[in-house]
Amino acid sequence: MTSVRPKLKPETPKAVTAWETATGQTVWMAADGSWTKEAGQIAAFTGDEAEARLADALKQEGVVTDPYFMEVTESGGITGRETLRETIRANGPTVAYGESA
Repeated sequence: MTSVRPKLKPETPKAVTAWETATGQTVWMAADGSWTKEAGQIAAFTGDEAEARLADALKQEGVVTDPYFMEVTESGGITGRETLRETIRANGPTVAYGESA
């Protein structure tokens, strides 16, 4: 499963994000290549390293679903065109739901 997303220039800092297949939760690739649910551990990659990290993530389909690049700051902070979408993915819904509603 893939979605059409904007192309990012090679020099643009980017993170690899996906959904954890078992839980459906948002995950990001950490600097060591593992998956984290903590937005503060997002790693930023550029150039060939970014492409290699995405290729690694695509080989893990089953553990994660639909890995893709998202734009981040050099320190891994969420930024760019899809800032609102990615912020909601990182912090959760903007309205109360379930038992808290």
